Amino acid sequence: MGALNNKPADEPLHSGEVYNLWSYLYSTKGTLVVMQVLINHTGDHDLKVLLEDVLENSFTQEEQQVEALLKDSGIRLPPAPPDRPNVEVQDIPAGARFNDSEIAVLVQKELMAGRMLCSYITGIAIKEDVRSMFSEFNTQKEEYELKLLKVTKEKGWLVSPPINIK
Repeated sequence: MGALNNKPADEPLHSGEVYNLWSYLYSTKGTLVVMQVLINHTGDHDLKVLLEDVLENSFTQEEQQVEALLKDSGIRLPPAPPDRPNVEVQDIPAGARFNDSEIAVLVQKELMAGRMLCSYITGIAIKEDVRSMFSEFNTQKEEYELKLLKVTKEKGWLVSPPINIK
């Protein structure tokens, strides 16, 4: 294993790592724009604060870290969609606006899918720094999922499945 040595930072990325890191970055760049749109649609203050926190301290930081890793490895970066302008929620017509409860579900799904992908990338990675990075991403997404769950419960937006009592 000539390329693999006792210096993890010097080890090259294998093709699976390259593909998954590139795909993750491409998806994250799209998620950043979607989050901007959802923040524009959010009327609830608590949800808006949480979404802005997720955007800045999770998705944006993940984008920067994965982008830096790919750049350092000499991998061409994926394109990014343009940022969306900030708008006031009242300027969006009611029929075209997402409801706060719908936004919470969409963000929860994004966090959950992201956790699954982070687990997969952690599992296929040979480089220890990649494994560690995606393990941290997974943990952070779980923490935000719990915060979002708390908000949805407090606001009465949580729709639980039927309870099975026998």
